[in-house]
Amino acid sequence: MKKVFQLKVNGKVNEVYCHPSKTLLDVLREDMGYTASKECCGKGECGSCTALIEDQPVCTCLVLVSQTENKEIVTCEGIGTTENMDILQQAFVSEGATQCGYCTPGFIVSAKSLLKDIKSVPSKERIKEALGGNLCRCTGYTKIIKAVETAAQMQLSLEKVNNG
Repeated sequence: MKKVFQLKVNGKVNEVYCHPSKTLLDVLREDMGYTASKECCGKGECGSCTALIEDQPVCTCLVLVSQTENKEIVTCEGIGTTENMDILQQAFVSEGATQCGYCTPGFIVSAKSLLKDIKSVPSKERIKEALGGNLCRCTGYTKIIKAVETAAQMQLSLEKVNNG
């Protein structure tokens, strides 16, 4: 039996009418038009469907829409757009951390969670740990890790300028 769910996605409250067992990934893509999150494995192993739920990176292919009602959900579209890119997205472009692009939104969402309240540039090991749920078949990860380091440096520099 279908039901109306209120979802707060990228800062906007939306009503969605669907079956409670529909995955959040399917609702985001099919019912709401947020297509940055991709379905690749459907098992939570690749991270291509990652979104933030209450500031935590989560594989949306494993979450039912009924589990997310009234929770804050942020997709890659909520982090930045082509016209107004987030520092993290800019770093991915400048460091050449995107190739086919299929996994990129999941990496950006996971990295955004890592960089939320940093006081210094995270170590390579910490970055690898934060991105551990995301798989890439193209880049070899070196440029992705460099992009996260670059974004952290940019973010800290901006905070320093803005605060003092």
